[in-house]
Amino acid sequence: MYLDYWGFEKFPFDNVPDPDFFYASEPHKEGLTRLIYAVKRGKGCALLSGDIGCGKTTLSRVFMERILGERLDIGIVSNPCSNSTEFLKDVLYQFGISDAPDTKVNIIHVLQKKLIENMNVGKKTLLIVDEAQLLSDETFEEIRLLLNFQLSDRFLIMIFFVGQPEVFDKIRKNEPLKQRIAIKYSLRPFNLGETKDYILFRQKKAGGNGNLFSEDAIETIYEHSEGLPRKINHLCDLAFFVGFGNKAKMISSGIVEDIIDDGTVF
Repeated sequence: MYLDYWGFEKFPFDNVPDPDFFYASEPHKEGLTRLIYAVKRGKGCALLSGDIGCGKTTLSRVFMERILGERLDIGIVSNPCSNSTEFLKDVLYQFGISDAPDTKVNIIHVLQKKLIENMNVGKKTLLIVDEAQLLSDETFEEIRLLLNFQLSDRFLIMIFFVGQPEVFDKIRKNEPLKQRIAIKYSLRPFNLGETKDYILFRQKKAGGNGNLFSEDAIETIYEHSEGLPRKINHLCDLAFFVGFGNKAKMISSGIVEDIIDDGTVF
């Protein structure tokens, strides 16, 4: 579409969690550092939260790349079931066990056996639960019980929650689980300076030769997006598309304002 016109090799503002386009803002760098520390120190439970579109998924993908050198068996539950038994079956499946028992007791026995096998071959076991705010109170309690799988000097399973801010309200209702969360961090949106740096960074990563947004355009994008990367991406992508259609030489605040006024973005 507009790649050749603007001089890009890739689309700079695709809304996909591509680690190559990870912008290490201060909040994202801090969140990543805390998760890596939690793995290396074998912390039992960690929590990363943030509003929709703040970059949790991309950060999680970068985190996965950064820990490749660790001896880990990783299971990722992306769309957790609210039913605790179904959740546990999904956990088994994510660790390569497709033939799960029907009863919760037997499921837990199979999982415990898997954790011990990993330990015996020198592997840590990490379970990442995405969209954790969807979990039921019953499932949170089941997860707390999983954290009881431990030896005197280590947890047999590490559990990392990734979710929207509502996850805090759910975890607060389970005091024993809350006390087990050793590392927690809430991603905040970008400020204006970070928004500008983010827009410049994405253009450069896509093969651009400079900044194609005016200062006023960036300020308008920041105000409308509230500093959320997903909204920034959506608005910048449309701005390049509209600018291409208008044969513009640069993205002005007028182009951005027209897109907003048209109701194309929410």
